[in-house]
Amino acid sequence: MNTSWLIRSQSIFTLAAGMIYPYYLLFLKNLGNSYSKYGLAFAVFTISSAAVSQLLSHRLDRYAHALLIASSLGMMVAMLAFPWISSYAWVIGLQLLMGACSAMQKTSEKLLIADHTAAGSRGKLIGSYHFWTSVASGIAVIIGGYLIDWLTINTLFYVSALLYGWSAWVVWRRRESLSKA
Repeated sequence: MNTSWLIRSQSIFTLAAGMIYPYYLLFLKNLGNSYSKYGLAFAVFTISSAAVSQLLSHRLDRYAHALLIASSLGMMVAMLAFPWISSYAWVIGLQLLMGACSAMQKTSEKLLIADHTAAGSRGKLIGSYHFWTSVASGIAVIIGGYLIDWLTINTLFYVSALLYGWSAWVVWRRRESLSKA
């Protein structure tokens, strides 16, 4: 089965995340002014991700493509909102959203890999998937490092938002082509 669309969309997703992540940490540290506040924000992210994973589990088989699109669009909204927030309470709210999006993305990608492979022949796709998403992550950190020298952190948030939108578009196109078939 053709899974290049999944590898492409998730490599773009990973590129978006990797480009902003190191600078997002600095942004949180500066806004929260303490490591304990950063720790709380990250805990909200991980716990909300865990909770949403459980809530979505019985819907995954039917809505994996839609959830993958929603995760990218949700992350796009979060990246567009981050430059405008000025209070720690809003950070916590965005962490809840990002945790939910992370759950949608991670559970959907795993289900779609399983759906588009057959038992006994998943290894090659999983290896290729991991390779390309990891390469995208490494490239993103390098690009982000160079861009931050010339641009502001807000611009990185906006570039990341565009990449998340692009990831959603790739999945949407695939879902549309499947619905026409």
